[in-house]
Amino acid sequence: MARRNIYKVGDDTLRQVSKPVTEFDERLHQLIDDMRDTLIYADGAGLAAPQVGVLKRVFVATFDGGNTIIEAVNPVIVKASGKRVAAEGCLSIPKVYEKVERPRHVEVHAFDRYGNPIVLKADNFEASCYCHEIDHLDGILFTDKVVGKKGK
Repeated sequence: MARRNIYKVGDDTLRQVSKPVTEFDERLHQLIDDMRDTLIYADGAGLAAPQVGVLKRVFVATFDGGNTIIEAVNPVIVKASGKRVAAEGCLSIPKVYEKVERPRHVEVHAFDRYGNPIVLKADNFEASCYCHEIDHLDGILFTDKVVGKKGK
Protein backbone atom coordinates (compact mmCIF):
# COMPACT_ATOMS: atom_id res chain seq x y z
CA MET A 1 0.00 0.00 0.00
CA ALA A 2 1.02 3.63 -0.19
CA ARG A 3 0.74 6.77 1.82
CA ARG A 4 -0.42 9.87 0.00
CA ASN A 5 0.35 13.51 0.70
CA ILE A 6 -2.27 15.28 2.74
CA TYR A 7 -3.36 18.56 1.18
CA LYS A 8 -3.21 21.54 3.53
CA VAL A 9 -5.51 24.51 3.98
CA GLY A 10 -4.98 26.98 1.15
CA ASP A 11 -5.04 24.29 -1.54
CA ASP A 12 -8.08 24.93 -3.77
CA THR A 13 -8.86 21.20 -3.92
CA LEU A 14 -10.13 21.32 -0.32
CA ARG A 15 -12.80 23.85 -1.32
CA GLN A 16 -14.28 21.88 -4.21
CA VAL A 17 -17.35 19.63 -4.17
CA SER A 18 -16.53 15.97 -4.74
CA LYS A 19 -18.24 13.85 -7.36
CA PRO A 20 -20.16 10.66 -6.51
CA VAL A 21 -18.36 7.38 -7.06
CA THR A 22 -19.85 5.43 -9.97
CA GLU A 23 -17.19 2.73 -10.45
CA PHE A 24 -16.58 0.31 -7.58
CA ASP A 25 -13.39 -1.04 -9.10
CA GLU A 26 -9.74 -1.66 -8.32
CA ARG A 27 -8.92 2.06 -8.60
CA LEU A 28 -11.42 2.79 -5.82
CA HIS A 29 -10.02 -0.06 -3.72
CA GLN A 30 -6.50 1.32 -4.17
CA LEU A 31 -7.65 4.81 -3.17
CA ILE A 32 -9.33 3.47 -0.02
CA ASP A 33 -6.28 1.36 0.87
CA ASP A 34 -3.97 4.34 0.39
CA MET A 35 -6.27 6.56 2.44
CA ARG A 36 -6.29 3.98 5.24
CA ASP A 37 -2.49 3.83 5.27
CA THR A 38 -2.26 7.63 5.16
CA LEU A 39 -4.75 8.02 8.02
CA ILE A 40 -2.98 5.52 10.25
CA TYR A 41 0.45 7.03 9.52
CA ALA A 42 -0.88 10.55 10.28
CA ASP A 43 -2.55 9.28 13.48
CA GLY A 44 -5.88 10.86 12.61
CA ALA A 45 -9.50 9.87 13.19
CA GLY A 46 -10.79 10.50 9.68
CA LEU A 47 -9.64 11.32 6.17
CA ALA A 48 -11.69 12.34 3.14
CA ALA A 49 -10.59 11.80 -0.46
CA PRO A 50 -10.20 15.54 -1.23
CA GLN A 51 -7.56 15.68 1.51
CA VAL A 52 -5.38 13.46 -0.67
CA GLY A 53 -6.28 15.32 -3.87
CA VAL A 54 -9.09 13.09 -5.15
CA LEU A 55 -12.47 14.72 -5.68
CA LYS A 56 -14.56 11.61 -5.03
CA ARG A 57 -17.15 11.11 -2.27
CA VAL A 58 -15.13 8.75 -0.07
CA PHE A 59 -13.92 8.86 3.51
CA VAL A 60 -12.21 6.54 5.93
CA ALA A 61 -12.27 6.74 9.71
CA THR A 62 -10.90 4.88 12.71
CA PHE A 63 -11.59 5.24 16.38
CA ASP A 64 -9.37 2.51 17.83
CA GLY A 65 -5.87 3.25 16.65
CA GLY A 66 -6.33 1.69 13.23
CA ASN A 67 -7.62 -1.73 14.29
CA THR A 68 -10.98 -1.05 12.65
CA ILE A 69 -11.36 1.13 9.59
CA ILE A 70 -14.69 2.52 8.49
CA GLU A 71 -14.91 2.95 4.72
CA ALA A 72 -17.75 5.07 3.36
CA VAL A 73 -18.43 5.69 -0.32
CA ASN A 74 -21.07 8.27 -1.34
CA PRO A 75 -22.07 8.91 2.30
CA VAL A 76 -25.26 10.83 3.11
CA ILE A 77 -26.47 11.88 6.55
CA VAL A 78 -30.10 10.71 6.71
CA LYS A 79 -30.78 11.40 10.40
CA ALA A 80 -29.22 13.81 12.84
CA SER A 81 -30.31 14.76 16.35
CA GLY A 82 -29.07 16.48 19.44
CA LYS A 83 -26.25 18.98 19.74
CA ARG A 84 -22.67 18.65 20.81
CA VAL A 85 -20.02 21.35 20.99
CA ALA A 86 -16.46 20.07 21.07
CA ALA A 87 -12.98 20.97 19.87
CA GLU A 88 -12.07 19.62 16.45
CA GLY A 89 -8.86 19.43 14.53
CA CYS A 90 -8.01 18.38 11.00
CA LEU A 91 -5.07 16.75 9.26
CA SER A 92 -5.36 19.47 6.59
CA ILE A 93 -5.16 22.26 9.18
CA PRO A 94 -2.32 21.17 11.49
CA LYS A 95 -2.14 22.40 15.09
CA VAL A 96 -5.49 24.24 14.95
CA TYR A 97 -8.28 23.18 17.30
CA GLU A 98 -11.57 25.06 17.56
CA LYS A 99 -15.00 24.40 19.04
CA VAL A 100 -17.61 23.28 16.53
CA GLU A 101 -21.29 22.41 17.02
CA ARG A 102 -22.31 19.10 15.49
CA PRO A 103 -25.21 16.68 15.92
CA ARG A 104 -24.84 14.33 18.90
CA HIS A 105 -26.31 11.41 16.93
CA VAL A 106 -26.20 10.66 13.20
CA GLU A 107 -27.21 7.93 10.83
CA VAL A 108 -25.24 7.82 7.59
CA HIS A 109 -26.16 5.75 4.55
CA ALA A 110 -23.26 4.88 2.27
CA PHE A 111 -21.73 2.06 0.26
CA ASP A 112 -18.73 -0.12 0.97
CA ARG A 113 -15.88 -0.47 -1.52
CA TYR A 114 -17.82 -3.15 -3.41
CA GLY A 115 -21.00 -1.11 -3.83
CA ASN A 116 -22.96 -2.80 -1.06
CA PRO A 117 -25.17 -0.46 0.99
CA ILE A 118 -24.12 0.18 4.60
CA VAL A 119 -25.62 2.09 7.50
CA LEU A 120 -23.38 3.86 10.02
CA LYS A 121 -24.98 4.92 13.29
CA ALA A 122 -22.80 7.04 15.52
CA ASP A 123 -22.88 9.16 18.65
CA ASN A 124 -20.73 11.94 20.08
CA PHE A 125 -17.14 11.93 18.76
CA GLU A 126 -17.84 9.39 16.02
CA ALA A 127 -20.89 11.38 14.86
CA SER A 128 -18.78 14.54 14.75
CA CYS A 129 -16.11 12.72 12.76
CA TYR A 130 -18.59 11.52 10.14
CA CYS A 131 -20.04 15.03 9.80
CA HIS A 132 -16.53 16.53 9.56
CA GLU A 133 -15.51 14.11 6.78
CA ILE A 134 -18.76 14.57 4.85
CA ASP A 135 -18.23 18.34 5.05
CA HIS A 136 -14.85 17.81 3.34
CA LEU A 137 -16.71 16.17 0.45
CA ASP A 138 -18.66 19.41 0.02
CA GLY A 139 -15.62 21.70 0.24
CA ILE A 140 -16.37 22.76 3.82
CA LEU A 141 -13.68 22.96 6.49
CA PHE A 142 -14.34 22.76 10.23
CA THR A 143 -12.96 26.28 10.62
CA ASP A 144 -16.01 27.49 8.64
CA LYS A 145 -18.21 26.27 11.49
CA VAL A 146 -16.37 27.54 14.57
CA VAL A 147 -18.75 28.40 17.42
CA GLY A 148 -18.68 32.11 18.20
CA LYS A 149 -16.83 32.96 14.98
CA LYS A 150 -17.35 36.59 13.97
CA GLY A 151 -19.90 36.97 11.23
CA LYS A 152 -21.63 33.75 12.22
